[in-house]
Amino acid sequence: MKFISWNVNGLRAIVKKNFLEDFKQLDADFFCLQETKLQEGQIELDLPGYYQYWNYAEKKGYSGTAIFTKHEPLSVQLGIGVEEHDHEGRVITLEYPDYYLVTCYTPNSQNELKRLDYRMTWEEAFLAYLNGLKEQKGVILCGDLNVAHENIDLKNWKTNQRNAGFTIEEREKFSQLLNNGYIDTFRHFYPDQEGIYSWWSYRFNARKNNAGWRIDYFVVSDDLKERLVDAKIHTEIFGSDHCPVELDLK
Repeated sequence: MKFISWNVNGLRAIVKKNFLEDFKQLDADFFCLQETKLQEGQIELDLPGYYQYWNYAEKKGYSGTAIFTKHEPLSVQLGIGVEEHDHEGRVITLEYPDYYLVTCYTPNSQNELKRLDYRMTWEEAFLAYLNGLKEQKGVILCGDLNVAHENIDLKNWKTNQRNAGFTIEEREKFSQLLNNGYIDTFRHFYPDQEGIYSWWSYRFNARKNNAGWRIDYFVVSDDLKERLVDAKIHTEIFGSDHCPVELDLK
């Protein structure tokens, strides 16, 4: 089975580019989007063979997630069931017989780290949510998790150590996630791979110069380890400041 996750940075904008062509070519069983930046009724996508699930932020033109899947789930949950964290459309969970699929757009700590304290509160609540799911069955987490975990996960790590997405606090939270019995699937297959990123700033010709960050992930619970086939980062696909990432499971 093929899973795709992509921060599209505005679905209405990317649909005017090459999104539908890429969608068809990738031909995934599950296609998870973050930062859709729209409200209900602002777009209609004709995706034959796919069920569509959306979680919209209350704030217009902000955040938002979606999952398009060929496989009808047993249940669907929007958000994590915590009032403080469920206004920005950041999480969708689909339940299947032997796993949960969770797509997430993690809050950005923002310039001058003005939202870092909120981010830490979010991380604690989200990990508790994931662990609650994991007690029942396997968990597949994907999305823009807004953190580069290790030095090899971004081009210019030395100059970014107190910038959003590469603070000690954020990196420690990702380590805590892994230490709770989860696997960073790309690093599982490519532990020492450098120079492969999933996000590039629109400034300073960053993508042309490959001055990027790996902040988009597929993370799975340990009990799914034997089903892992491959993990990919589709740096050849444009349209957003992120590129799609992929997980293949048997």
